[in-house]
Amino acid sequence: MTENGQNDRSGSSRWLRSIGPGLVTACVVIGPGSILTSSKVGATHGYAMTWVIVASVIFMMVYMTLGMKLGVVTGESAGDLVARTVGRPLAALIGVGVFFIAATFQFGNNLGVDSAVKAYFDWEWTVLAFNAIAIAFLFLFQDLYKALERLMSVFVGLMLVAFAVNLVFALMNRAPVDPALVSGASGQIDISLLGMVGTTFSVPAAYYQSYLVRFKGWGVDEMRRGLTDARVGSTVMALITLMIMANAATVFFGRVDIKQLASVGDVAAQLEAAFGPKGRALFCIGLFSAAYSSFLVNSMIGGFMLADGFGLGSKPTDLWPRLLTVAVLLTGMGVAMYVIKSGQQPVNAIVFAQAATVIASPLMAGALWWLTSRKDLMGDHANGLVTHLLAGSGFLLLLAIAGWVAVNKVLPGLQNLFG
Repeated sequence: MTENGQNDRSGSSRWLRSIGPGLVTACVVIGPGSILTSSKVGATHGYAMTWVIVASVIFMMVYMTLGMKLGVVTGESAGDLVARTVGRPLAALIGVGVFFIAATFQFGNNLGVDSAVKAYFDWEWTVLAFNAIAIAFLFLFQDLYKALERLMSVFVGLMLVAFAVNLVFALMNRAPVDPALVSGASGQIDISLLGMVGTTFSVPAAYYQSYLVRFKGWGVDEMRRGLTDARVGSTVMALITLMIMANAATVFFGRVDIKQLASVGDVAAQLEAAFGPKGRALFCIGLFSAAYSSFLVNSMIGGFMLADGFGLGSKPTDLWPRLLTVAVLLTGMGVAMYVIKSGQQPVNAIVFAQAATVIASPLMAGALWWLTSRKDLMGDHANGLVTHLLAGSGFLLLLAIAGWVAVNKVLPGLQNLFG
């Protein structure tokens, strides 16, 4: 091998070692919820809301970077830092809030896996089987993070290929784009649009970045790797979300009533109607990859952050984080099995999860922003002016979304529940 070839190979190897935590975070962000909301936005607005995805991903990249910096500079878990600087009750409150959020997202991940598998196999116990695999994954690997990173890299590759080819098929099977698809689409803000922002700009996932970089073994010397990783993860997130929305805009906009897209299964069925079984098959491959990758990481976020909030450990080798991860898995599985058997949505659970999101997301964002701004913790790596402006804008966006959800979803839901 020539010297140039060796250098190229060495450079590629170094670049690959510079990514990992960001891909894991991308996997948890791209789940059934984000697929459904992105599809609805594309079907309703065409390409007009592309800028919303770009803005959401920029804010997500900023907060992923904050999480990365906190982990590599301090070397401590976020829960221990909050407990040491503010008090254990706040750390516990964040942990409990994230646990409820993760448990609710988890039943959606279960339903996503079930929809993808049942599109081709009539298995009654799909949800039970894949939860058993996930629990085994938590306890069988000596290096849990390394196994997780490799598996998530495979899922990211599958999602990129499946959704890209799906988009190509969509473009090939449609008449030339009508200019109205870009400029004449409705600009009205609706619940699907807010849902897409909420699932793309996921503060719990960004917060968990501070844990992942420590699991990777990165310290302050790997700061540049961490920055590259956050940017790569955010770019992957943006590409997949944009492809899903563009696919829906190309196939559904002006053709399918939004009421016909109530679930990811409905999206798959509409794609099959549009351009045959191959469209459905590709979508289901992407859906399964998104659902099961999010399935694993989302449950770890809930379990690890709850354990850390109560001071019960935060490392993959600690017992309590893994046990509480199992609790998230079993909670999500139980709710999903109820939905599958009864055909009814768990309204009460959704209301409580929305309430937890209203409280926990701004709280986590504020804590992450505040901790990374402290010179006594971060030294020369404390936030600068540009970071403050971007983080502050993202924080205000979260407050606005939380206020909207509280007024329009949580309060009416609580009134119905207790009224």
